[in-house]
Amino acid sequence: MESLKGQFLVASPHLLDPNFIRTVVLMIHHTEDGAFGVVLNRPAENTVRELWEKVGVGHCESEERIHVGGPVPGPLMAVHADSGAAELEIAPGLYFAVQRENLERLVSQNAHPFRLFVGHAGWAAGQLEKELEQGAWLTTPATVELVFGDPFALWKRMARQIARAFWEDVLRQFPVPKDPAWN
Repeated sequence: MESLKGQFLVASPHLLDPNFIRTVVLMIHHTEDGAFGVVLNRPAENTVRELWEKVGVGHCESEERIHVGGPVPGPLMAVHADSGAAELEIAPGLYFAVQRENLERLVSQNAHPFRLFVGHAGWAAGQLEKELEQGAWLTTPATVELVFGDPFALWKRMARQIARAFWEDVLRQFPVPKDPAWN
């Protein structure tokens, strides 16, 4: 089994689970025992500053929205670009944190891109693999740019990128002749 850590799961247009319709999930952990990630394109109404006033100790200026990371409850989590606050490297230049001191560092310094998530997406052993076999998800490598880009355009952008890559691959296998009469 090849790990999907550091990959995007892009919901197929045929995936009708209301928790995952038109979502892009950043995979944080994936082993034979199960997997988890966070939905990148479900921003909540509350801002980081509003949440931090309720739970934080320090100061926060961020007007970024909190994100609903998925239907599974859990601790507040961050995906970020600060190696000094990293508890796990997800992909080159992309990190994960859940410990309070690391979250406080990210929020108070506001020096590196970050996203805070409430909840996450989780799969039991073998569950994600079955969903992939059924065509519920498409996969592509995650990039820092896309993780911190516009969440509202992310699914459409990723779906187009995957479709373009698919057709480019197909056309490479069956080259179109320069002269249509050669068909």
